[in-house]
Amino acid sequence: MSERVSIHGMWSSRLAFVLAAAGSAIGLGNIWKFPYITGENGGGAFVLVYLLCVAVVGLPVMMSEILIGRRGRESPINTMHHLVAEAQRPRLWVLLGWSGVVAGILIMSYYSVIAGWAMAYVFKTASGTLTGQTAEGIASIFGGFVASPEKLLAWHTIFMVMNTIVVSRGVRSGLEQAVRFMMPALLVLLLVMVGYAYNTPSFERGLEFLFTPDFSKISTGGVLTAMGHAFFTLSLGMGAIMMYGSYLPKGTSIAATSIAIALMDTLVALLAGMAIFPLVFANNLVPSAGPGLIFQTLPIAFGHMPYGSLFGSLFFILLVFAAWTSGISLIEPAVAWLVENRSMSRVKAATGVGILTWFVGIATVLSFSEWAFSFNFFGEMKSSGVFDVLDILTANFMLPLGGLAMAVFASRCMSRASVVDELDMGDGILFRAWYVLTRHVTPVAVGIVFLHGLGIVQPVIEFVRGLF
Repeated sequence: MSERVSIHGMWSSRLAFVLAAAGSAIGLGNIWKFPYITGENGGGAFVLVYLLCVAVVGLPVMMSEILIGRRGRESPINTMHHLVAEAQRPRLWVLLGWSGVVAGILIMSYYSVIAGWAMAYVFKTASGTLTGQTAEGIASIFGGFVASPEKLLAWHTIFMVMNTIVVSRGVRSGLEQAVRFMMPALLVLLLVMVGYAYNTPSFERGLEFLFTPDFSKISTGGVLTAMGHAFFTLSLGMGAIMMYGSYLPKGTSIAATSIAIALMDTLVALLAGMAIFPLVFANNLVPSAGPGLIFQTLPIAFGHMPYGSLFGSLFFILLVFAAWTSGISLIEPAVAWLVENRSMSRVKAATGVGILTWFVGIATVLSFSEWAFSFNFFGEMKSSGVFDVLDILTANFMLPLGGLAMAVFASRCMSRASVVDELDMGDGILFRAWYVLTRHVTPVAVGIVFLHGLGIVQPVIEFVRGLF
């Protein structure tokens, strides 16, 4: 196949792509989710397993997704059309492209609402609303906020407008310019927060919790959680990395850029832990507080520390930047498809996708109001209505299946010559290692993550243990 060129433009440099892809990967999952699941699963041992899973599971899938994107040079849907024809495979594989585009819109619809929480908390913290509050007071403020559809809708709208404006400006003027500013700003803010935590009396205790492995504290479920988070934190399976890969210039090493992205993503997650756990321990709080760690536990710490309002505000600004760099990548695949297939300008396409995503997000807004409902999912009760439905549908089904399909398509459906050409690292030991991992190890690992998300793996393990 002759070299294709993206009609949307190209990244100006390898650094621009690394910043953009790292921005897509670095989001609320790194700063919100990683610390609390680390706290729930014992700290250092969980971190060690997570790092191993990034290398064995995350990197091969990321390389697969980037090479598919660069080979096709279009939106995920049209890329799969071209590559399926080139490889002479069943057209059913095109559904992989559609799945990525749809997953991006669904994830963005509720991601925008959660990002709105962070935006609101910038002002709540800066104004001193949270200063001196008890745990009950913080919980009451948070509960009253998320139960107000009007407030959630307002912040959801603002965040969607922010993302739509960036995406409407195109690859270099919009996406690239945004990440060139936001990614360094995010890292600076995170380092400031780590410096703030360094001056607390519990900094060493936080580091010990984060980096000293105690394998007696991690369970089989913890290992599977680490594997799943390593996969999801890299933004795999939703078409975003494939889309960004389509803008990557020929001759840029996919392996080297993938490693750089994974390292940046992991560094941010670890720095977030270094910033958060010393504050938790310094205020005698519980590191295993769960999803409420950021919005209910940390505000207690900021509310009782010197300059807490200032540094609390900086922390939530950090969250907003992380969410913004991810948000623009979630709607870019759908925007690109409209430009390619409906001859729309980027402004019209971005506006259309933004409005559609905003409307879907209204269901999540209402999930925290009187419209919330409870349902049983494989023995686990969920009570946030559409929000939980969308989260389960994407995180437990669409993303792992999408990532699995990408690994299989790249290693088993595309010709070896095409893959060697795109990866551009010869046919030596490094390529063979990627090939073995992607063909055999990664599909099994992602399959286990998928079954774990369904709640199937743990009962099977317990049953087998009972036999002995």
